[in-house]
Amino acid sequence: MAVEWTVADKEAGQRLDHFLADRAGCSHAAARRLLAEERVRLNGRRARKGGMVRAGDRVTFEGPLPESVPLQPAPEPELAVEVIYLDDNLVALAKPPGLPSHPLRAGERGTLANALVARFPECAAVGEDPREAGLVHRLDRDTSGLLLAARNAATWHSLRQAFREGRVRKEYVALVAGVIQVPGEIDLPLAHHPRDHRRMRVARPGEPGQSARTQFAPLASGENWTLLRVQMSTGRMHQVRVHLAHVGHSLVGDSLYGGPAWPSGLPGHFLHAWRIALPHPSGNQLLLACPLFQTQQEVLLHLGATLPEEMSLTEGEGRLVSKEP
Repeated sequence: MAVEWTVADKEAGQRLDHFLADRAGCSHAAARRLLAEERVRLNGRRARKGGMVRAGDRVTFEGPLPESVPLQPAPEPELAVEVIYLDDNLVALAKPPGLPSHPLRAGERGTLANALVARFPECAAVGEDPREAGLVHRLDRDTSGLLLAARNAATWHSLRQAFREGRVRKEYVALVAGVIQVPGEIDLPLAHHPRDHRRMRVARPGEPGQSARTQFAPLASGENWTLLRVQMSTGRMHQVRVHLAHVGHSLVGDSLYGGPAWPSGLPGHFLHAWRIALPHPSGNQLLLACPLFQTQQEVLLHLGATLPEEMSLTEGEGRLVSKEP
């Protein structure tokens, strides 16, 4: 039996044995045995164990499939995550900085998805990737804020379609290096970095890329920092981080894209998904907001930055802002 998979954008940059383990639902040891037995081909050629996969690559091997292991996140009821909004169709969660959105491989624990399926077990059966437990989008490990999960298949497909069509509007709060005094917009396509699988970059002339548009406006600034409100309807991998770094204003704490490692106590980069507007499956428009976490508020207090009143929510006050026809 021949099996073939196409590498998705979100899987680009993985080691081939990890990709095989995730897609086949087997252990890493079983995936390495497939490679050692020369049963795997990458784009029609013999594949190496340590090779990396890129978006669009074709991975094939001759079956049978190895013994599978569960890919669904294991429930972790002890991992508490705040629920911002809940109804029969979806749940909105407040992801803390430093918490991965979902497992990358079978058996991984300590992610938001593990907490999600513990409280809402029906999410485990929703979506195309069992690791994601109904999540309709993702946030980077160090990015905090609103994350949405569907509680049934119809809602998942509806929201995924809305994301693809740009009908979901997202607003972030970002702390960047340098001073920005006026609003701006960056409309540049993004592509995977050819030599560093962890990174994205602005596509070079003639290089295929994904369209990406980021708008920003200053909220507060100091001697060598600016707090920005960032808006976007596209959701490319690392979009805000790459676009702002490209114009010389990397996120504070974002070492991957050249950001300064200050102030002390900040866990990774400072990027918070503050607000999201989306078409609810009921036909209404749903607008949700998520407060900054305590560590982030302390950073802003240290800098002397003041948020507008509408954004000055305290921890635990996530709220439904509006739900209109």
